[in-house]
Amino acid sequence: MSTSDSQKPVKGPASYFPAIEKKYGRPISEWKSLIRERSGERHMARVAWLKEEYGLGHGHANALVAHTLAEDRKNGG
Repeated sequence: MSTSDSQKPVKGPASYFPAIEKKYGRPISEWKSLIRERSGERHMARVAWLKEEYGLGHGHANALVAHTLAEDRKNGG
């Protein structure tokens, strides 16, 4: 008997997503859109911007940026 993907524990940056949505009141899709709008900036510049502009903690900001950039690379972006 195999475990479905929906039953596997979430690992990596996405494991922060429920806490991010709860703490900051925006869906992850909205955070990703904001991050993508700053496509000319490097990873850590986007992390610093999220911290300064929206008050995100470093771990949450880094997780959002890392996951978004990895998703974009995977999708050819």
